[in-house]
Amino acid sequence: MDRPLTEHTPDFAKLYPIIGKLFPEVESDYIAGNLLSETFESNNLISIVNYPYLPDLARIEEAYFTVRNTTHHHLSENIDTRIVNPTLLLIRVQWSGLADLMSGRPVHPEQEDGFITVWKAPGKNDLRVAQASSHDLLALKIVSEQLDSRSAALEGGVAVGTIDDILYHAAQKGLILLPKSRLTRPEDFPRGEIDDPGFFTAPTFTLQWHITQTCDLHCRHCYDRSSRTELELAEGIRVLDALYDFCREHNVYTQVTFTGGNPLMYPHFDELYKEAADRGFLTAILGNPMPKNRVEEISALHKPEFYQVSLEGLHEHNDYIRGKGHFNRTIDFLATLKELDIYSMVMLTLTRSNINQVMELAEELRGKVDLFTFNRLAMVGEGAELESVEPESYQKFLTAFVQAAENNPCIGFKDNMLNILRQRDNKPYFGGCAGFGCGAAFNFISLLPDGEVHACRKFPSLIGNVHDSSLHDIYYSQQAKQYRKGSSACSACSIRPVCGGCMAVGYGFGIDIFRELDPYCFMESLTRLPV
Repeated sequence: MDRPLTEHTPDFAKLYPIIGKLFPEVESDYIAGNLLSETFESNNLISIVNYPYLPDLARIEEAYFTVRNTTHHHLSENIDTRIVNPTLLLIRVQWSGLADLMSGRPVHPEQEDGFITVWKAPGKNDLRVAQASSHDLLALKIVSEQLDSRSAALEGGVAVGTIDDILYHAAQKGLILLPKSRLTRPEDFPRGEIDDPGFFTAPTFTLQWHITQTCDLHCRHCYDRSSRTELELAEGIRVLDALYDFCREHNVYTQVTFTGGNPLMYPHFDELYKEAADRGFLTAILGNPMPKNRVEEISALHKPEFYQVSLEGLHEHNDYIRGKGHFNRTIDFLATLKELDIYSMVMLTLTRSNINQVMELAEELRGKVDLFTFNRLAMVGEGAELESVEPESYQKFLTAFVQAAENNPCIGFKDNMLNILRQRDNKPYFGGCAGFGCGAAFNFISLLPDGEVHACRKFPSLIGNVHDSSLHDIYYSQQAKQYRKGSSACSACSIRPVCGGCMAVGYGFGIDIFRELDPYCFMESLTRLPV
C-alpha cells in the first residue's frame, strides 16, 4: 500500500484507535510524523516481539484512516462498465483474525498469509474491513484486468454462471461497482404522480419461454392450442447465449421462466434447464403437478425460484375447467413443494363463473401455498368461449380481495387495477402485474416454441422471431416500442407507471388496445380519501 497520509500526520489516538485501546504501551514507540508501520519495519521493538502481528494491524489502521477521509460521491453513478470500488485498499498480511480485531471482537491472530480489504460501501457512509476470500480476490482480478466472464469461466473450467455469481456477491459487498440497468422507461414515458425511480428501471429481464405446446391437460380457457414446431436443443442453447448477451449489454440480471404447454414434457427439458442455470440465470416453472421424484431431479440441477400451478376455483368447478382429479393432485403437489422447500404459487384465471369462489379458495389454500393470486380472463383462443367478469362488479370484488388479504398471508397482489384502490386509500403503490405496471416488452417477453417472440403470451402480440432477428433488434423494434408505450388513453393517468391496464383483456373485448382504456378501469369513479 502506498503511503496514504498527508504530510500532516494526525496524532496517535486518531490514527491508531484499535492499537491504542488494545496495546496502550505501543504509543511510546510512536514517532510523531511517521507511520507506525514504518517504525515497526525499521526497528526491532519489544512490542513486535510480544505481538508480531502489530505491523499488519498498523497498516490496516492506516488504510482505514485513508479510506475514511477519502471522498467519492455517488460511487456507482456514471460508469458504463464494472469497476473496482475506487475507495478500496487491499493490504497483504501475514496474520489472520485482524479484521475481527478491527471490529472489536476478541481473537488471537494466527500466522497465515492473506489479504485484508478496506473500503467504503457505495451509497452508504460506513467503512468496512474484511478478510478477503478467494472469491473476493478472483472478482477483483477479473474486474481490474477487464476480463470477460466467459473467458474467465473457460480458464477456470467452470460455468459462466459461477463466475457471474462470484461477481454478484462481490458487488453486493461493494468491492466492485456495476453499471446501472439500461432497461429504463424513456424520458417521455408518462410519470403521473409517481416519483419512485424503482418503477422506471428494471434490474431483471425475464424470458417467459413456452418451450412446448404439448400438455397433459386440455383446459377450457387455454389461449393457444395451435401446433408449433419446437426448437431443437442446440437452437435452444443458442437462444440462451443470445439472452445472456442481451442482459449483459443492458446490465440486468436474467430470469428464464419455463412454461408451455407443460414444459416438463419438452424432450430436452433437463438439458435446457441446466444450460440456463449454468449461465447464472434465475429459473422458474409454470407448469402442472408432477411426481415428487421429478421435482427432485430438477432441483438437483438447480432449485427453481418458484413453481407455479393453477387452480380455477373450488373442487368441482376447477375439475370442470382443468379435468377430473386435477384439484386434489394440485393440493397434494403443493405439499410436495413445501416438503422440498420450493416457493409455491397458485394462479387463478378470474371469470364470471368463479369470481364467487376466490375468497373461499384462498382460505382453502391458507398454509398450503406461499402465494395465491389471479389474472383476469383474456378472451383469446378457447378462453373466448368463457364469460369475463362483468366490469361493473370488478371494483367491489377487488375491494373484498384486498380486505381478505389483510388476514390471509398467502394472498398476493398482481392486477394493476389494485393500484387504483391504493391511491384512493392513500397507500403506497405496488409494482402491479410485472413490477412496472404492464411490463409487456419492457422487463419481459414471451418466446413461443417455434421462435416467435410476443410482448405478452396471453394475446397475439408478435414483435419478432429469434430465427430472423437478434433479441436486441426484436426488443427495439417499432412493434415492441408500441406495446411498451401502451394505450394513449392512459397517458394522462396519475398512476400510469404502476398500471396501464391489461392489453390482453382489452384485446379479448375487441377494443383498440393502443387507444382505448382497459374495460375494467374504474379510476374516474373514485375520489381519493383525505390524508
